[in-house]
Amino acid sequence: MSVLKIENLSYTYNEGMPGATKALDNVNLEIEEGTFVGVIGHTGCGKSTLISHLNGLTKPQQGAIYLDGKDIWKDYKDIRQVRFTVGLVFQYPEYQLFEETVYKDIAFGPKNMGLKDEEIDKRVKMAAEFCGITKEMLDASPFDLSGGQKRRVAIAGIIAMQPRVLVLDEPCAGLDPEGREQILSQVKNYHLTTGGTVILVSHSMEDIANYADKVLVMDSGKVYKYAPTEEIFQDAENLSKMGLGIPDITKVFLKLREMGIDINTDVYTIPYAIKTLLKYKDKNGGAK
Repeated sequence: MSVLKIENLSYTYNEGMPGATKALDNVNLEIEEGTFVGVIGHTGCGKSTLISHLNGLTKPQQGAIYLDGKDIWKDYKDIRQVRFTVGLVFQYPEYQLFEETVYKDIAFGPKNMGLKDEEIDKRVKMAAEFCGITKEMLDASPFDLSGGQKRRVAIAGIIAMQPRVLVLDEPCAGLDPEGREQILSQVKNYHLTTGGTVILVSHSMEDIANYADKVLVMDSGKVYKYAPTEEIFQDAENLSKMGLGIPDITKVFLKLREMGIDINTDVYTIPYAIKTLLKYKDKNGGAK
């Protein structure tokens, strides 16, 4: 069952003016409940514009967004609840931190939901645990933390609202490899533990390959393809032509194919690569 449905969605920046830019062009899509969706596409393809519509941050010019089958803009009074249900983490979210302590920053969303102090405390501690935030950090000023720690605090603030859909726009931008791995592992753990829906926008095909169940490929404001991850990487050659940086391991298998080796190229992770090589070896009688 789909938790979100995007129907005939179009959006143009500076509509009716010189230099108008069409960011979304008749997008149709259904996001299934409990799926970890990766969103990829070249710069300017419409990724960020699309996700800003999902929780009502941007209102459709044409088309509609449905949450559990209901148009989120049918009644303007419902938009506040939509934003609690579909939590959006912006790029560089640490710039939105403003409270005296980490605890208070994480508690800000639940307080706005009108929850009791006991429930707020429970949610803050739960979100902190998911994001690798220690008890000592909860009492600290968010401005005394490292960049990666601030990022985790900002994400925890959204998780504390317990959204059914967690949307993240380039949550690892500017982080080193270790910081990126920590953030994404924690997001994946949240997904597996809660069964919630996660939508991750990323420029890194490696990250998408390692974490997403399904992948949405955007191109020039349109949906190029939306399919299970392994199916997306069967189209690696076209993705590369679109300017998308496919995983290095995929490039290796495409090169093997170019060299005349009859091997599958829908490889996108190291474990899958090993499995593919062993399968090829068995098929070819143990050939080296």
